[in-house]
Amino acid sequence: EVQDSARTFILKVYMWMTAGLFLTGIISIAPILILGEEKYYELLSENIIFIYMLMGVELLIVFGLSFLINKIPSIVAFFAFVIYASLNGITLSPIFLIYTGASIFSTFFICSAMFGALSVLGFVIKMDLTKFGSFLIMALVGLIIASVVNLFLGSSMLDWIISFVGVAIFVGLTVYDTQKLKNMAGSVDSSSEDGKKASVMGALTLYLDFINLFLLLLRLLGRRN
Repeated sequence: EVQDSARTFILKVYMWMTAGLFLTGIISIAPILILGEEKYYELLSENIIFIYMLMGVELLIVFGLSFLINKIPSIVAFFAFVIYASLNGITLSPIFLIYTGASIFSTFFICSAMFGALSVLGFVIKMDLTKFGSFLIMALVGLIIASVVNLFLGSSMLDWIISFVGVAIFVGLTVYDTQKLKNMAGSVDSSSEDGKKASVMGALTLYLDFINLFLLLLRLLGRRN
């Protein structure tokens, strides 16, 4: 029974994550399909501040969920995840103006294959990765600081280094987060309120790993328009 509950929990996590990615994908490609490149570019140019505002809202949702998950009902956490995935679709849609559609889709499939392999590794690896968690988080903070600095420097060499290091960090985080979910699954009742909240947070964690890995790979592999 414990094994069945653990399996159900893991299935829910990956189901919500996949649903989130699907929702993001549909919303991100919709403006190009509906408006066409020229009209969408004009609309984006006139409302670029709106995209930055939405990014701010996304950050608030992630931090809000992280800090308030124990105080809110699971249904609120689920809807917050759906809203986040939807907003992310809007803020990611400009990639279709920057990169060719073919390179976006090929990078997505490469990322999916990598993510699948890393998830399997996270489940089968025997080594305890807990001690690497704080190191990976510190490395991620360093990466964010370097990215902000490079906004002012505009160094293409530093951009490549940031992208390569970023891929390495999110490869590590994907394996680490998967192992953490595997360890959690044995002690969580998937049908309980806490279990439902944990599955939403697990889905959000893996969703963020996937999206960031995809964007970093796109910077390295994507062909620009």
